[in-house]
Amino acid sequence: QVQLMESGGGLVQTGDSLRLSCAASGRTSSRFTMAWFRQAPGKEREFVAAVRTPGPTIQYADSVKGRFTISRDNAKDTVYLQMDRLKPEDTAAYYCSASGTIILSAMRMSSQYAYWGQGTQVTVSS
Repeated sequence: QVQLMESGGGLVQTGDSLRLSCAASGRTSSRFTMAWFRQAPGKEREFVAAVRTPGPTIQYADSVKGRFTISRDNAKDTVYLQMDRLKPEDTAAYYCSASGTIILSAMRMSSQYAYWGQGTQVTVSS
């Protein structure tokens, strides 16, 4: 079993930055694919970014490409999401997820991830 714990959310203004962290514990592996998804009120959960090692292979949603950066520290079993130039439409609960190696074409699919954190709220005011 794997446990994921997100942190770093908060209330910020348009244009500000935040860094989310996701600490993994339990039966973790450096070969896990790690991802961030988000869900705004009344909307479906959507893919944000994912990283798969070795490689690493990184994918981003078009809506965050160039503004968000995903990274991982395998020694700390932690994945990060650096969010810059935040916009009000980035407001959502952000969830960390993990699973064994996922094929490239499926990295954006929430159904592929076996483990999920409880989420951390990010609110961007205009």
